[in-house]
Amino acid sequence: MRIAKQAGFYVLLGLVLIFFTFPLYWIVASSFKERADVISSVPKLVPFVDFTPTTNNYRDIFFRAETTTGEGSTVSASADVSGFRDRLVNSVIITGASTLLAVFFGTLTAYAVSRFTIPLESDLMFFVLSTRMLPPIVVLIPVFVLFNDLGLRDSYFGLILLYTSFNLPFVVWIMKGFFDEIPREYEEAAMMDGYSRFQAIYKIVIPEAIPAMAATAVFSIIVSWNEFVLANFLNRDAASTVPPYLNSIIGVGAVEWGRLAAASVVFVLPVVVFTFLVRNHLLRGVTFGAVRR
Repeated sequence: MRIAKQAGFYVLLGLVLIFFTFPLYWIVASSFKERADVISSVPKLVPFVDFTPTTNNYRDIFFRAETTTGEGSTVSASADVSGFRDRLVNSVIITGASTLLAVFFGTLTAYAVSRFTIPLESDLMFFVLSTRMLPPIVVLIPVFVLFNDLGLRDSYFGLILLYTSFNLPFVVWIMKGFFDEIPREYEEAAMMDGYSRFQAIYKIVIPEAIPAMAATAVFSIIVSWNEFVLANFLNRDAASTVPPYLNSIIGVGAVEWGRLAAASVVFVLPVVVFTFLVRNHLLRGVTFGAVRR
């Protein structure tokens, strides 16, 4: 009976794993297919068996390519395809800058709230967190009008400022709970040895807070990297990012699903790589796992 339960558990676990990972596999596999294989009525799942893999889709999203119309003639692809490189660079710049600013200022704010007596602290923290309860679409019109009046549309600074303000409440909330777990005696002992408060923060507190900073950075990157609505309305030209740009990867006569899949794979990779690099800190950070009294 015990063996049967374990077997049933692993079978169920395997089915759940397949259910959630198959869409990812399909996107990756489609990125290596020719257009005829992608739109085939018979699904082609296994490379080198059902279809011959090709890297043409990856070449096409980074360089100007040739595409086939519905009538079979070959024409030059639109500049939207070759422009993917610029949009990817824009996403890296905007996401990286906004994440660094949010983590930096959020960490300082969280430390101040945690270590000093602030009137109505609990109400203040609830207000900080409540700003994350509004979906971006709610503030779209006032933000659009404000950015248009200040000349921040189609600029790096505009989206960096906006994403920083969106991520800042989350960083403050997470880091505040983490700082509460770090005993104040560490800093007091350091200051008794002659350190200033800033030296104690830099040499004692920040090393302990790295796991939480890494965790908040991951979530901030995901929010900024995937944001679509505001980027689509505010930055549609010079500083456009990848999410609103993916739907423009089309051919003359039909949707180029292979190129869209290749662009999606390239777009996902940076976040996956960064999360993998900070994986050792991630679990400790999201569980506020510093030093317990």
